Amino acid sequence: MNPSDMNLVAALPGLSLALGACVLLFIDLFVPANRKDITAWLAIAGLVVSAILTIPNFAGSTTAFNGMYISDPFTGLINLTALATAFVSILAAFNYMQRTKIEKGEYYALLLFSTAGAMFMGSSGDLVMIFVALELLSMPLYIMAGFRRPDPKSEESAMKYFLLGAFATGFLVYGIALMYGATGTTNLSLIFTRVSAGALSSSFILLLGAGLVLVGLGFKVAAVPFHMWTPDVYQGAPTPVTAFMSVAAKVGGFAALLRVLTIAVPSLVVVGAKLNPGETLVMHAAWQDAVAVMAGITVILGNFVAVQQKDIKRMLAYSSIAHGGYIMMAVAAAGSFKVMMDASGNQTVSFDIATSALQGAVIYLLAYAFTNVGAFSVAIAVEKDDATGTLIDDFSGLGRQKPLLALAMSIFMFSLVGIPLTGGFTGKWFVFYSAVSGDLVLLALIGFLTSIISAYYYLRVIVKMWFENGEADAKIPFPLYGAVGTCVLGVLLLGVLPFFINLAQSVTAVALK
Repeated sequence: MNPSDMNLVAALPGLSLALGACVLLFIDLFVPANRKDITAWLAIAGLVVSAILTIPNFAGSTTAFNGMYISDPFTGLINLTALATAFVSILAAFNYMQRTKIEKGEYYALLLFSTAGAMFMGSSGDLVMIFVALELLSMPLYIMAGFRRPDPKSEESAMKYFLLGAFATGFLVYGIALMYGATGTTNLSLIFTRVSAGALSSSFILLLGAGLVLVGLGFKVAAVPFHMWTPDVYQGAPTPVTAFMSVAAKVGGFAALLRVLTIAVPSLVVVGAKLNPGETLVMHAAWQDAVAVMAGITVILGNFVAVQQKDIKRMLAYSSIAHGGYIMMAVAAAGSFKVMMDASGNQTVSFDIATSALQGAVIYLLAYAFTNVGAFSVAIAVEKDDATGTLIDDFSGLGRQKPLLALAMSIFMFSLVGIPLTGGFTGKWFVFYSAVSGDLVLLALIGFLTSIISAYYYLRVIVKMWFENGEADAKIPFPLYGAVGTCVLGVLLLGVLPFFINLAQSVTAVALK
């Protein structure tokens, strides 16, 4: 591989963050035990540098490492979403780690490693790189989930996450092997080329491999039926870890899933269709039905079980499952494409629907990032030092004690419901629109109805804060105020700006151009 094929400059955002995490581990050795806030600020500096290096991603598309890394606007938005999540999560963790006496400098380095993994998943142009990036994302999360040791709940959450995560990785690796066996390559663009040319040893093996990759990544995004780990891990892990994990894992998982399905196999069909001259037909990829069914079951189970939860972390865990289902709707819609035949009998394929779905998924991920991390940040303020105070009843009276904090939590709950002028509404608008455009009207209807059901358990938190008496005791140091304020600003801006600017309009996977 020559230097031009490596093109290290294109991969600098992720490389700089991973290298910065390594340097941070070394520097932390010389930071006093009672001044780990220095390590946290250095971690934030690393995030800022990586964000600046991400700007060139929006200038166009290029590759690095001989096509294994893709630098394009999709990579840029995924990078910024992951970096923003890490930034707010560090602010939220400042005081929490100190007052609960679990602050260690390696926490911030692990968070940077995991963020770099999410970024590499979004920029992967090869199945092997997706696997390596997934492990870089996951392994620090396994450790961070057990950071509150010797708390049994924290240790249990780390063990469950590790064992089930390792098991899911086996499915992913087996799927990659099958896709390689069917196409002779692990490069996503080459797989697309060979599918389009019909140069496959077996389309069934390729489809089976894609299904196993869906299982592996479905675990990471907590899609039903691979969601079992989510409530226990979210509840047992330290709340700042839960806040980061709930978003970073989804950003990385969905970014990789969209790369595989929209670059490698967007037009994989088992049985083709015959067109007449001048006819246009909307066709559906062979994997679309499976993804659509998974999305429908995920939003139904997530919302219905969330209604019964009394702990805010478990409620947000099932809420996270449901929101994964909404994003999965956009993934399913990406399986629709148009086949057109002109009067001369020349056939062309259009991926406009898939492009719209890809953009909707990215907007939803960005809105979800600010909303969910913001909600967990408020939970951090209410939570007590011994990890109690996470019941929904513990929010009673917060509107009288800390009105600004309660107002912020209300905005986050409205966004999770999908109330207009919030980022949650914008995300659902684009996702439902892409589902309808892809002939998935029933799926969009299920999403709309379950959103109405979700209003019950989200608005219950608002009722507790503003209309019930209680002694909610919230600790809000300055960094936590910064985290909550940043999330509020992000949620409100995303509730308005996408309708007035062409946000994510240039975000298109390489094979769809």
